[in-house]
Amino acid sequence: MGTGTGIGRVRGLGSARHGSQHWLRQRLTAAGNLVLVLWLLFSLISLGSLDHGAVVAWLSHPIVAVPMMLMVVSIFWHLKLGMQVMMEDYVHDEGLKLLSLIAINFYAVGAAALALFSIAKIAFTGAAG
Repeated sequence: MGTGTGIGRVRGLGSARHGSQHWLRQRLTAAGNLVLVLWLLFSLISLGSLDHGAVVAWLSHPIVAVPMMLMVVSIFWHLKLGMQVMMEDYVHDEGLKLLSLIAINFYAVGAAALALFSIAKIAFTGAAG
């Protein structure tokens, strides 16, 4: 009695039970990215002028800054999930895999924090910053 294939039972391998949740999160962030990037493109097209002052004034509105922040979070979360799968599948040395996963997490969190700070600074200070 047991679960999995015969060879999996012998080796003690089985489902980690996280694959479907990871897969679903990746698909949900992809759908969110699609909606938010389309919103960004249509917003920028309708903006007319894309000079620095116009974009800063546009981004200083809360109705624009909040979806922009949501887009940043969704994009970097999706990046982290995708890179994690790639490292887990293709890097076979356990030490290098762990180091790669740590680096990916630091990069995703750091870059997202920088982008969120930049958006917040523009949103709160407007053209004065």
